[in-house]
Amino acid sequence: MNPSTVRSPRRRIPIDLIGLASLLFTMIPQQPLECADRPLGHRFATRSEVFARNGMVATSQPLAAQAGLNILRDGGNAVDAAIAANAVMGLMEPTGNGIGGDLFAIVWVASEKRLYGLNASGRSPGEMTLENLTDQGLESIPAYGPLPVTVPGCVDGWFELRERFGTLPMGSLLKPAIDYAREGFPVSEVIASGWASSVPVFEKYPGFSEVFAPDGRAPAKGEIFRNPALANTLEQIAREGRDSFYRGPIAETIVAYLREQGGYHRVEDFANHRSEWVEPVSVDYRGYRVWELPPNTQGIAALQMLNILEGYDLRAMGYGSVQYTHLFIEAKKLAFEDRAKYYADQEFYPTPLKTLLSKEYAAQRRESIDPYRASMTPTAGDAALEDGDTIYLTAADRWGNMVSLIQSNYRGMGSGMTPPSLGFMLQDRGDLFSLDPDHANAYEPNKRPFHTIIPAFVTKEGEPILSFGVMGGAMQPQGHAQIVVNVVDFDMNLQEAGDAPRIRHIGSSQPTGEAIENGGVVYLESGFPAYVVDRLKDMGHRISNGSSSFGGYQAIGRDPETGVYAGASESRKDGQAVGY
Repeated sequence: MNPSTVRSPRRRIPIDLIGLASLLFTMIPQQPLECADRPLGHRFATRSEVFARNGMVATSQPLAAQAGLNILRDGGNAVDAAIAANAVMGLMEPTGNGIGGDLFAIVWVASEKRLYGLNASGRSPGEMTLENLTDQGLESIPAYGPLPVTVPGCVDGWFELRERFGTLPMGSLLKPAIDYAREGFPVSEVIASGWASSVPVFEKYPGFSEVFAPDGRAPAKGEIFRNPALANTLEQIAREGRDSFYRGPIAETIVAYLREQGGYHRVEDFANHRSEWVEPVSVDYRGYRVWELPPNTQGIAALQMLNILEGYDLRAMGYGSVQYTHLFIEAKKLAFEDRAKYYADQEFYPTPLKTLLSKEYAAQRRESIDPYRASMTPTAGDAALEDGDTIYLTAADRWGNMVSLIQSNYRGMGSGMTPPSLGFMLQDRGDLFSLDPDHANAYEPNKRPFHTIIPAFVTKEGEPILSFGVMGGAMQPQGHAQIVVNVVDFDMNLQEAGDAPRIRHIGSSQPTGEAIENGGVVYLESGFPAYVVDRLKDMGHRISNGSSSFGGYQAIGRDPETGVYAGASESRKDGQAVGY
């Protein structure tokens, strides 16, 4: 059976599981988004899935996907391919990631039939205190400049992955990125657009233009771009190891630059950095086990949403129906209330995972959903939690290993802090800390901030079914839940599941927990009919006609019977799924 077209059993959910609210939904005239002769997924699919037996890589930049595929052809495994592809992505898509950012990964090890989770996110500077920030009159940490910079975890994440599961030397894995950085590569279209909009934001910061706008502008689509400084940095990392980044001249250069700009970092902050191997967490959704990483990430928000939605017969409602869309938005609001209150670095705050992921808790939360009306009083949205840019990639090999990897600088290119001669920008993840001392995510020295980037994985009966992710700030858990529902409830294959129009809700949570009275704003991607929009408005939803980011998706599915891989790549990006 092809995992990308697997069907959930058709069954009638008893009234006592749905509640009276669900029964009342049947009184509302509905019409799912379907053509007369084919289901919605086929209607919106932009291309076919990609199939291969020996290995596959999917990224949002074709040359990066091909670099990973070449590693597989040269005998490397999925972890090797993911590292190589990520290094190329940092060069080619600096609008979303780079070695100045953090990394998270879920790894399926076929020989052990188990998942491993890696949290390679960095911590705040030990010398900076909450008082340092509030004494400056700040009510929040600035989005740009030295203050939001946390120690970059990406490079350490690469070495942790390679040392535990990789097979090829780091020099081989970084060589494609080094060669492209030195010799140049043609910039792809979507990345060129984001790059151009970033230049006016960052050109005032020392060091930025020398690297990213050497001609006083961003490179145009198809134009050759080179980054020899990054080539030198990657060569040094490949030659001297991870300590060259965290204990050597690279760290010293970064720290000196940040302190010149008014930052608080010390070389000790880099020398003390460590990644953490963590246990992925999961929920069962209609017989499929969906996996995320625990906080400080927001991954469990997707699991909470799925737990709530499992209590409804979504298949009967139909994809894109008023019923389903309303329920999805309301489930998102409830999960994001908990996200704002409970998600934080667990070394500083014990997030109540067992309760948040329990079916009993989901049933309790489900009772608060009104079948006729949008909720008007969830906690308010904080813009810092709704923004961000990221890259997601996934890789699989001939031995059945699979990697789900996400990496980011956060707000597009990051903090604006571009240390001299290194060729990359530093992330601004510290922007996500709260300055409320009583909040779980309150700023503290040597603490990891709440993190938006999340890789995902799906298993069934102990077998790997799907490695996937949807990048894009607070869109990510919403996107994860929609992909799972599209595949399990609406029978879409992997490409259809990603191409189908998406729902995005903002404005339902913020760290301070303040209530709002307007229920947030709903963005519906092109493809939802006018009657659906009108009915949602009648129910009290505020539908925006403005533009929004609906994320960037990549996926690799695996048929447990044949071992054949099916790949999909985001139609909203420049990407590609390739196999052999």
